[in-house]
Amino acid sequence: MSGPRPVVLSGPSGAGKSTLLKRLMKEHEGVFGFSVSHTTRNPRPGEEDGKDYHFTTREAMQEGIDKGEFIEHAEFSGNMYGTSKASVEDVRAKNLICILDVDIQGVKRIKETDLNPIYISIQPPSMEVLEERLRDRQTETEESLQKRLEAARADMELSKEPGVFDVVIINDDLEKAYEELKEILDEEIKKVQEAKS
Repeated sequence: MSGPRPVVLSGPSGAGKSTLLKRLMKEHEGVFGFSVSHTTRNPRPGEEDGKDYHFTTREAMQEGIDKGEFIEHAEFSGNMYGTSKASVEDVRAKNLICILDVDIQGVKRIKETDLNPIYISIQPPSMEVLEERLRDRQTETEESLQKRLEAARADMELSKEPGVFDVVIINDDLEKAYEELKEILDEEIKKVQEAKS
């Protein structure tokens, strides 16, 4: 696999990954590419197939996993999610930094591959703040909210283990978190920009 080093971004739902990512991609247009994940869940309003996710069936996805076509996959709230090798290659072929937004299970699976990404964890300042953020979204039932919070607790614990991530960013101040993220990726961003010029 050639091209710039991919970036594995992980952290619990509500930690601010999407907000940071959108800003990074907007500020550095034409530098980053998203590997579009596969999922068996139904599209949410406004989501597009092939852009937000590759929406697929459980059977089709399981077949791909069995054939070794996925770098990582996980099951959450009864739905399967995963990153195919092809979606990462699509991004790298364009000489872009491929961003993989995965959960902690995904991180562990990617560590077993030859991908050699930069591992970054985005964490909330506390469980209380995280719960508040998730409740403010008003997109969850109480049951799914509790599942997310439970997953977040495990995620926060694992992110403290040495060697799992290259860096852990605590997102209690969006500006500060963004600057930290940019600083970590600065070298890869420069490589892509130089290759383009």
